[in-house]
Amino acid sequence: MNRVQSRSLRVFPFMAGFVLWSQIVGAVPMTNDPKGFHDIVWGVALTTRSDMEATRSGTHINEYRLKSEPPSFAGADMTSIRYVTLDDQFARVIIRYQGDQVHRRVLSYMEAQFGPLERIPGQMARGLNQQYNWRGSETEINLTYQASTERGFIFFDSRTLAPRFNDFITDSAE
Repeated sequence: MNRVQSRSLRVFPFMAGFVLWSQIVGAVPMTNDPKGFHDIVWGVALTTRSDMEATRSGTHINEYRLKSEPPSFAGADMTSIRYVTLDDQFARVIIRYQGDQVHRRVLSYMEAQFGPLERIPGQMARGLNQQYNWRGSETEINLTYQASTERGFIFFDSRTLAPRFNDFITDSAE
């Protein structure tokens, strides 16, 4: 066996694994696109809302939270819910939560609201890092759960505005 064939045999399992992984992690088509979050549509200015307060201000990116309500989602208490604008346009929601029971409730809610996850034979439904995605015409949702620390993160993103966040990441960002 020559050197090229030997290298090909070592690289092939990694390439095959990547192809299978990319099919498993693919986004599920969303059955009910919210076109925003909690009746706030993508693109609106949050500065005009009296129920919001700024928590972090920047040149292009600002974060807000609801003033009076404790953070809750899917019928459970959340660690935090942040509403993010890009050039004064509502573009993203970041939700953080803690606990396996909360995760199960959130995942059940997400499947009922946005569509069931595709269960591929042989796919791990549980693991140290779980990631689920739903993609609608205007919204993309990414849910990540770290089982070892029981921490969950949900991103609701405007499909047209969220890609512009990359324009403001500096080359020196770590």
